[in-house]
Amino acid sequence: MAYEFIRVDREGPVTVFTLNRPEVMNALHSPAHFELHEAFDAFAADPEQWVGVVTGAGERAFSAGNDLKHQAMGGDMKSPPSGFAGLTSRFDLAKPLIAAVNGVAMGGGFEIALACDLIIASEAATFALPEPRVGLAALAGGLHRLPRAIGTKQALGMILTGRRVSAAHGCELGFVNEVTPPQELMATARKWAAEICQLSPMSIRASKEAVFKGLDEPSLEAAIKGQMRYPAAAALFKSEDFVEGPMAFAQKRAPAWKGR
Repeated sequence: MAYEFIRVDREGPVTVFTLNRPEVMNALHSPAHFELHEAFDAFAADPEQWVGVVTGAGERAFSAGNDLKHQAMGGDMKSPPSGFAGLTSRFDLAKPLIAAVNGVAMGGGFEIALACDLIIASEAATFALPEPRVGLAALAGGLHRLPRAIGTKQALGMILTGRRVSAAHGCELGFVNEVTPPQELMATARKWAAEICQLSPMSIRASKEAVFKGLDEPSLEAAIKGQMRYPAAAALFKSEDFVEGPMAFAQKRAPAWKGR
């Protein structure tokens, strides 16, 4: 499908989503949200696509967040049920997503990155939730995902000041997985994606789902006892991969994962 405000490229089992509004630092407006909603729906439904990478076009920005100029001029502010960027309220995507943050990740841009499972950041990347500076609040998940990622005190240190945090500091705080030179960002993100693709997609989905759903359980005991109810875990035990993994191990060969 052709898109106006994003690019979607398939590289084997990896889908690369590029926010493609560099003229406004990849800030997003309503039409872009709906394009991303459709693109992530297609990714989720495609059995041949196992891992997603999200990045921004150009060298300056991953995403500056909400397109405030569009909003100020009375532009349509509707968003899909999946939330900002078609992602921040998407809670049923078991396939892993990697944010390759190439520059500014402000407000909603940071919230997109936090909605991904891993964050690989260029040395040029900066992160912030500056919404209070313009009379808004980071209500697209940032106020909830950041404390869960780095703890309440450190998160409030960013939230209550709106301060910018470098990629290196983000790595120290714990919300960035790896920092790379700008020219190596996408190669590094693809390396992480390739490592994930070496493993059973069914196992990866079951693992991601168990982590996030387990965090919502009232106790560790409830999480352990409840994990077999989760859809991706149930699918794992009925899958071809569940048979293929032990078979390949016994035969001393590399497994041929099917993702089903």
